[in-house]
Amino acid sequence: MTGNPYDKQVSNRNFLSPTGFRFTLNRAPKVAFFGNTANIPSMTLGIANQSTYLKDIDVPGDKILFDDFTLRFLVDENLENYMEIHNWIRGLGYPESLQEIYDLQKNAMIDRTGTVNPPLEKGMDLFSDATLQVLNSSFNPNFQVVFQDLWPYSLSTLDFDATSEDVQYFTADVTFKYTIYNITDLSGNPL
Repeated sequence: MTGNPYDKQVSNRNFLSPTGFRFTLNRAPKVAFFGNTANIPSMTLGIANQSTYLKDIDVPGDKILFDDFTLRFLVDENLENYMEIHNWIRGLGYPESLQEIYDLQKNAMIDRTGTVNPPLEKGMDLFSDATLQVLNSSFNPNFQVVFQDLWPYSLSTLDFDATSEDVQYFTADVTFKYTIYNITDLSGNPL
């Protein structure tokens, strides 16, 4: 073995904290502001099966399955942040009329770069990009997870309970599908 074996060791001995993150969601900034839990979704590589006359051998496949992204956020008293997601899902599913999806498209004012566009122009789609910025042990930005083309498909219930003795403020969980995510440094370069 050549070289110093300690050259391949982790240089930063601080551990990643579960409390250090910031989330931004272009289409729903009020939800992002009150976000209190988020995750870096898991990913699973598919497996191909190579047949042999003795034993089948598993080999790496060619498709990666990305798990869903989930965000838990505190619900404000006027339901402003809850309604951002609620109306987004309703617009995608238009349960009462096609006007709901037209309204959603008309209100899609922010494109991927954060530029405000007039309704029905370039960048007016039903998706949003988002960034989960992970903080270091000093609570400074360290790296980011950039999600492309997020859209919500599940929003949790708000259960009212008059028998509760302690006030537990409402949180809601929203689950998103997305095209892909990339983990990058703060300049957007892959880690």
